Amino acid sequence: MKIPFYKYVSGREAHSNVSDVLDGEDINQVEELENDFASYIGSEYALATSHGTSALHLAMLALDLKRGDKVVCSVNAHPTIPEVVRHFDAEPVFIDIDADTYNINLDSLESYLEDNQSKKLKAVVITHIGGQCVDLDRIYSMAKIYDVKIVEDACDALGATYHGNKIGSTGADITCFDFSSHLKKNICNGGMLVTDDDEIIERARLLSNHAIIRDEDALEYIYDITDIGNDYSLSQLNAAYIRAQIQDQDKNIKRQQEIAKMYSDALVETPHVKIPDMSNKEHPFFLYIVKIDKNRDSFAVELKNESIQTGLHYIPLHLLTYYKSKYSLRVNDFPIALRSFQQILSLPIYPSMDDKEVKYVIDKIKKIAKTRV
Repeated sequence: MKIPFYKYVSGREAHSNVSDVLDGEDINQVEELENDFASYIGSEYALATSHGTSALHLAMLALDLKRGDKVVCSVNAHPTIPEVVRHFDAEPVFIDIDADTYNINLDSLESYLEDNQSKKLKAVVITHIGGQCVDLDRIYSMAKIYDVKIVEDACDALGATYHGNKIGSTGADITCFDFSSHLKKNICNGGMLVTDDDEIIERARLLSNHAIIRDEDALEYIYDITDIGNDYSLSQLNAAYIRAQIQDQDKNIKRQQEIAKMYSDALVETPHVKIPDMSNKEHPFFLYIVKIDKNRDSFAVELKNESIQTGLHYIPLHLLTYYKSKYSLRVNDFPIALRSFQQILSLPIYPSMDDKEVKYVIDKIKKIAKTRV
């Protein structure tokens, strides 16, 4: 049996939507997706982008990020976050993580904000690892106290909830989604920027299409350019496919939660394997992350030899050559992230994974764990 880390499923609705595009039906799939998405999330506005990275880049444009500005983020995040910051010649600031959730450590974040109040401090990017939400009430309180914008990286949090409200509708200035996130590659790319702020969405929409403006009463080919933008547009075909995914998202989350419970019930007493905290009933388990206390990499190799793919979320940013060199970072600068990185392993989990496949993964993990001393 071969168990991939992730497997997409293409349903009848996706085929129908894509066929509408190919048949030339008069349906603007991008606009339909944006409307569907805003309704699903509960946000005022949604703007589709070509992928998640472009949504983050457009978010920085919408916030008017400039050279020398600072953007704070977790040291345990995908490189896209500091990457888009550096494209503006702005500076990412890394914060250590919480040992249990792998999300940004809020005590460390608050200490940094308190000690570094400056007009150059533009925003804080909050990543919800695996969809497990940060304490957003505390985050939004910090934002008001220290006058910074909050951008939520929800690439693994589509449909995730916080106190019953979906991420993207809880109070962030901007939330960015990715429909083909790291190690969970889909057959299409797409991203989404959502906000409730009129000024932010107006600027984002303008800059998402080269800052082109047209007079509705003039000829179609007459236009003007009012700023420096780019092309972040999502294709009609990708939008058509993604629309069908949104309809199934709540059902998919329920299945992921079932799989997570199967994993945890079976692995709770397995030696050398620490399961995630299952107490948060809202955790959507887009990722199921365990800790391996004896040579994580060899454990992953043995799973690979059993045809089971695994993931890692993530290599701490301060260990990557560019950021380590650029900011003279040392290995021990972020001790919690370093310790977690040496042990964490993401197991396969996706809605189409059946019970037999889950049991296969469990059995192989138990078999390998017995060989550890």
